[in-house]
Amino acid sequence: MITKKEQLIALLNLTEEEKRFYDTEEGMLPLKIPAHYASLIDPDNPNDPLRRQVVPSSEELKIDERTTLDPLAEEEYGVTERLIHRYPNRVAFLTTDICAIHCRHCFRRRFTATDQGPATSDQIKEAAAYVAEHPQVKEILFTGGDVLTLSNVQLKEMITTFRAVRPDLIIRLCTRMPAAHPARITDELVAMIKSFDSAPFYLMTQFNHPNELSEQAVAAVARFVDRGIMALNQSVLLSGVNDDVETLVLLSERLVQSRIVPYYLFQGDLVQSTAHLRVPLNKTLILEAELRKRVSGLGMPTLAVDLPHGGGKVPLSTHYLVGEREKGVWEFITVDGKKRFYYDPVY
Repeated sequence: MITKKEQLIALLNLTEEEKRFYDTEEGMLPLKIPAHYASLIDPDNPNDPLRRQVVPSSEELKIDERTTLDPLAEEEYGVTERLIHRYPNRVAFLTTDICAIHCRHCFRRRFTATDQGPATSDQIKEAAAYVAEHPQVKEILFTGGDVLTLSNVQLKEMITTFRAVRPDLIIRLCTRMPAAHPARITDELVAMIKSFDSAPFYLMTQFNHPNELSEQAVAAVARFVDRGIMALNQSVLLSGVNDDVETLVLLSERLVQSRIVPYYLFQGDLVQSTAHLRVPLNKTLILEAELRKRVSGLGMPTLAVDLPHGGGKVPLSTHYLVGEREKGVWEFITVDGKKRFYYDPVY
């Protein structure tokens, strides 16, 4: 009998080096690719942009001493065993360490696939108690891992616990599932989520390349959008995947056509074993300027970098404002490189 491992090796036409990293090596995230996502990869193209996101390589063994396994200092900002409070008005809850797919650019390698499993009832109650005691917290991110690897029953119990103490709490469902395994998104799942109607839910997707927006993926997101749950996309800028303006334009256009808001485009985090996927910042700024020329406001994500040591997200952008040339007279450079002036009102 052919094993699942052998099927995947054959389907993706893995090289000898890639086979070597199929199983976990010390310090590496194990390979994990759902059948749907694997079917989107061209097995004859070693540079396929989806393949580069999910198939491990020896590049991950090269350690840059300036990177860490916790670049965002989440452990420092942990307020309970699974709850992170880094921004004043929102928290992140690590619902599980399990993902449907293992992305090679994962910034939470210290936690993902560490056999900790879904949050326990006590861990959920502890986090809910903290949120109840901190009314300044308006939003919670259900993240991980991937929250939608939980069963409908598990997810319902989790939502129930948080909404029991904070019915006003906005919940973000952070998931790669529509891209990786869209069959998980069922009408039953969405109906269960919509049964909690005291505050909004938001679906936070991650599509990094237009090829991930398969017919099944778009239909999965539509199940949420059709029921009034807005979908916002957070892409990661990745070398050899989407670091050219044509790909970024097509990604934004397809997202908008699929009723998904291009919300963020993130510079890669300074996480260990991912240096080969990060894009130099100078190139990133050039891409941002070119993308701004070619897409509308609906399709323009906020380019941002999540600064290390808990510095938080800051926007990256070409500086179009040159400065105040004289009192009330502001000089700008247009996206086409032309000079323009803006005048403050005179009273």
